[in-house]
Amino acid sequence: MAFHSSKRIVELAVEAGAKKASMRPGHALLLGFLGGAFIAFGFLLDIRVTANLPEEWGSFSSLIGAAVFPIGLILIVMAGGELLTGNMMALPIAVLAKRATIGQLVKNWLLLLISNFIGAIFVAYFFGHIVGLTETGPFLNKTVSIAEDKIDQSFIQSFISAVGCNWLVCLAVWMAYGSNDMVGKMFAIWFPIMGFVAIGFQQVVANMFVIPAAIFSGHFTWGNYFINFVPVVMGNAIGGGVFVGFIYWIIHKESFQTLAIAKPSIKKVS
Repeated sequence: MAFHSSKRIVELAVEAGAKKASMRPGHALLLGFLGGAFIAFGFLLDIRVTANLPEEWGSFSSLIGAAVFPIGLILIVMAGGELLTGNMMALPIAVLAKRATIGQLVKNWLLLLISNFIGAIFVAYFFGHIVGLTETGPFLNKTVSIAEDKIDQSFIQSFISAVGCNWLVCLAVWMAYGSNDMVGKMFAIWFPIMGFVAIGFQQVVANMFVIPAAIFSGHFTWGNYFINFVPVVMGNAIGGGVFVGFIYWIIHKESFQTLAIAKPSIKKVS
């Protein structure tokens, strides 16, 4: 199964970030809605699969839930969708390569912040609350327990947890850039996402589903959600933008800049 080198992935990530930066706002909103909904579907599947498992299974049940959660990012990459946390790597590296501007980055992140939230909360309300998939018996208990664990963390705990989360999420996206076939992309996505879920790291888009789902069932408040949201979105930005995008850019920027310099000479010859 062939794959691209890290240097080539930098080039592909820059190209992807540049395309995302110039995307039409309407398209970004629609694809962002899908991205938020797909991540919510993955979390909903996790809850439905693990809520009835015996307590004696301990962390093994967490591993089972983590193994089904990656369907969310797989759908985004394969079917099409936009995810804020993934773009927290792609847009900064495009800015570093001077293929996008800070203004475009901020605009894209804001559009996806809004649309990912709408998509995630759509699934939480209509499938979780109205259909009742997170509202009864062990499924309600599981949803409330997960949301409570996230809310109860301190600001610094949530922030650091979010750094670890998006470090892994963006590595999943990074490695998916490294494959040209669907099976390769699926495996590239599967294990880092399974890892962050099994560890219990915090992702802002996943939290857009599980905490509102608990709120709709009568637990917690939107104030609790906002207090969690701030450190998690900050930590996710650092995890993706610095620990993946920035570090790999620093390592490979010279070869990439050489490639960029070579392009004008080709144009002159033509």
